[in-house]
Amino acid sequence: MASNQIDILLYGLGAIGSFYAFILSRSDNVRLTVVARSNYEAVRSNGLVLNSQNHGQHTIHPYKVLKSAAEAQSKFDYVVCAHKAINQAAVPAQIAPAIDEKRTTIVVIQNGVGNEEPFRKAFPGSTILSCVTWVGASQPIPGKVEHMKSEDMQMGLFANPTVDETVEKQRLETFAALLKHGKTVFQVVPNIQVQRWEKVVWNVAWNSLTTLTMLDTHSWLSSSADATPMTRKLMTEVIDVARACDVPIKYSLVDQLMDKILAMPPIGSSMQADAKNGKPMEVDIILGYPVAKGRELGLSIPTIETIYIILTGMNRRFLQPSNL
Repeated sequence: MASNQIDILLYGLGAIGSFYAFILSRSDNVRLTVVARSNYEAVRSNGLVLNSQNHGQHTIHPYKVLKSAAEAQSKFDYVVCAHKAINQAAVPAQIAPAIDEKRTTIVVIQNGVGNEEPFRKAFPGSTILSCVTWVGASQPIPGKVEHMKSEDMQMGLFANPTVDETVEKQRLETFAALLKHGKTVFQVVPNIQVQRWEKVVWNVAWNSLTTLTMLDTHSWLSSSADATPMTRKLMTEVIDVARACDVPIKYSLVDQLMDKILAMPPIGSSMQADAKNGKPMEVDIILGYPVAKGRELGLSIPTIETIYIILTGMNRRFLQPSNL
């Protein structure tokens, strides 16, 4: 690793953000500042404890633990956004004090599609790296994270035509080197939107259907003769939207994802867990964006539209106490 100091702000210290805080902290030249909410006191007092089936047990002590980006009173080389994608449009203003558009690269590690757009609108001169992660982790106690075996990420540029291509590639390579040094699994891909939409096909189906039924995946699929055809139709509608947005996803993905879920043990979903705990759900970023794009492009998407409308109503109960 190069000896030059790299200042990183990690915004969102949930289970996934905490995992990548650990990965990034393994590089001696990284000075890591974190913005935490519910686990602020625990991490500030005791550090962040990670118990990983792949990496062992570690305690991370960030350079600074803050409640907001403004508290840092400085700019950063990388701002890593690993927060839950709720009210995404409000986030650029919250991280703006940490951004220098000529210097700062924004790294988006979130579920959903369209995540990058609010950041591009707010910071038109910044480089944006978009990441799709498949990390199984939870934070049962504030500041203590359990990481299971699942660990993978795809990463690529959300290309900015106003920034020199060589500069953007160098920023991507630098961040990739940090992930490599942190010994995590990842791939740099040429068109990250393919992976983003592929994961959304997965999330639209399993997050939505497990949440609305409060069943695990296998129980849902075996609940009636209509469950599997409906699930396949829902996935197909998302692929229709992706292809209309010029994202080259094949319809064979439906078979692949159905085979994948049936080969796994029965599971719930993060959205189902949020609903059980009365927490805001990632409805808009997972379902809302595909629905909006589908309507804009004049597509027939009745299944995802119906599910989105119902989940939006359900989510209203959880958003109001949070003032989101």
